[in-house]
Amino acid sequence: MTKGYLVLENGQVFEGVRQGALDDVTGEVVFTTGMTGYLETLTDPSYYGQIVVQTFPLIGNYGVIPEDFESERPRLSGYVVRDLCAVPSNFRSEGALSGCLKEMGVPVLTGVDTREITRAIREAGVMNGRIMGEGDFRAHRRAIAAYRVERAIESVTAKQPFTEAPERPILTVVLWDFGAKANIRRELIRRGCRVITVPAHTSAIEILAQHPDGVMLTNGPGDPADNPGIIRELKRLTRSKVPIFGICMGHQLLALSQGAKTEKLKYGHRGANQPAKNTSTGRVYITSQNHGYAVVPDSIPENAYMSYVNANDGTCEGIDYEDMPAFSVQFHPEASAGPMDTSFLFDRFIDLMGGK
Repeated sequence: MTKGYLVLENGQVFEGVRQGALDDVTGEVVFTTGMTGYLETLTDPSYYGQIVVQTFPLIGNYGVIPEDFESERPRLSGYVVRDLCAVPSNFRSEGALSGCLKEMGVPVLTGVDTREITRAIREAGVMNGRIMGEGDFRAHRRAIAAYRVERAIESVTAKQPFTEAPERPILTVVLWDFGAKANIRRELIRRGCRVITVPAHTSAIEILAQHPDGVMLTNGPGDPADNPGIIRELKRLTRSKVPIFGICMGHQLLALSQGAKTEKLKYGHRGANQPAKNTSTGRVYITSQNHGYAVVPDSIPENAYMSYVNANDGTCEGIDYEDMPAFSVQFHPEASAGPMDTSFLFDRFIDLMGGK
């Protein structure tokens, strides 16, 4: 066994065992509370630049199932778990997670108390950290503290446009890819949509040239305010009155394009158990989430209202726009790794586009 350490920018050090790739890596340390869905977590592009800590102690018990991946490969910087299962048991499994992580170049630290790490982050807020081997930990603290997730969307978006469609498509949707989870496309295709995925740098004019019935704004990593070019093009797109549905990063970018503001949360929402309350009906939905930023409720423009609110902390979970056919949510209604309570939002998008 090879000793390894997670060094936080506040000086805390956690000793464990290194698995996966043995590279030293720095990232923003975040935690996720999901008991299952580790494959979707590992392959969610929204974790770009982050070291992900799983609060649930046993990870890897159902092995590797490529059909459940949300992208071709992991985009996170590192992975921290208590126990990594060496002998998985599932009829769909194609091998142990440890071997897959090594093959895909993901640095992993095991044998640490992930709940203690979680408590540290909850109390102090999200901070940077480094997975590394033996060395002078103090010598790395300045570099760890200076780390920042940069060029996030640019690093995970599609390199070129591509199209996927069912046998008999009834609608055309342009999926503006900011780091899309694959299940968003699957949900649209399942409902009869021809999905044209375009890179993040695509202009509003190029999107409208596809003559879409609607535009899907996807999830993605990083600070939404770091993308002024996308925000500018999105504002132009909204003037066309084409139906728009935004998820997570797409929700934040749409709000920014309408003059709202975003803020960084103390430790974010990551897991499959976040309660989102519908402000009109009072009904609470258990949702899957992965984000570190949120739209500031007081900044929502006059042409919109907050449709969902987080029942735990009152943060904005959704916005409906009254002067254009657009709505967005902070949570993930495609929810491959979590509950399916809010999948009806895709049906709402279909209705908005005039489908059945």
